[in-house]
Amino acid sequence: MTTILVTHESCIDHDPGPMHPESPARLQAVLTALSSEEFSSLERYEAPKADIETIARIHPQPLVEEVLDRVALEGRVMIDGDTHLSAKSGESARRAVGAVCRAVDLVMNGEANNAFCAVRPPGHHAEPQTPMGFCIFNNVAAGAEQARKIHGAEKVAVVDFDVHHGNGTQSIFWNDSNLFLGSTHQMPLYPGTGSKAETGKNHNIVNVPLAPNSNGEVFRSGMESFVLPALRKFNPDLILISAGFDAHKDDPLAQLNLIEEDYIWITNEIMSIAADSCDGRVVSTLEGGYNLVALANSVASHVRSMMS
Repeated sequence: MTTILVTHESCIDHDPGPMHPESPARLQAVLTALSSEEFSSLERYEAPKADIETIARIHPQPLVEEVLDRVALEGRVMIDGDTHLSAKSGESARRAVGAVCRAVDLVMNGEANNAFCAVRPPGHHAEPQTPMGFCIFNNVAAGAEQARKIHGAEKVAVVDFDVHHGNGTQSIFWNDSNLFLGSTHQMPLYPGTGSKAETGKNHNIVNVPLAPNSNGEVFRSGMESFVLPALRKFNPDLILISAGFDAHKDDPLAQLNLIEEDYIWITNEIMSIAADSCDGRVVSTLEGGYNLVALANSVASHVRSMMS
């Protein structure tokens, strides 16, 4: 099985400012973990810079241009209290979208079985009209549209196990029966969305909120009872993963208690469904994870499982 890694050094240049949890050190820790000998067989690709038209499939083009222009002119921009941009954030954001789209191209063309995109800024909070929650553009949603618009995929699924609900992805997918989102996340927690009652216009969204201090057993039960059966029934042509690792027990921004074995388990479950529904086509992209050691170890476990 061929697993590819798509990344770009420009994604390290996005600098939200000192003491911000979404720091360049996150990606550096991930890339260091994936540079060890056991990952030497990973095929590595450089992320292209997504053009504005690609990003405008999911965000209005005037918004995309405004965000990029503000960064270019002002250098340091505060979108909101959490979402800060630096002079090089525009390129970082375009490379993050470009990485997922490039990975989708390679997987849909049969040049790789699956892919992991080591990028930042993350994307799943970015709503159509609003960058937010550390996110500028919605990387995973851009990947879904790449699969549909360029490769003719009819149905695309996203599984999101970040500790925070992917409100942006939900908003983008809400009205489209050919897009599926299955999410586990802590509740209550930022951004406050993701109740079980939020099912999308066509019941294409499955939210499984987890109470603070839930452990891996509760996480696995939620996945097994709700998300995974719905994913299998949806029978997608491609599965995308919003791979956030901030549900780890050591993460400072939330209160779930997952460990590396839980990420191995969910990766294997998703891969098994992908093998049955879409010839194993899976593209995973980095979302959250703010304890550097836990993040590095969890990403290594996730990618190791994709490779095996």
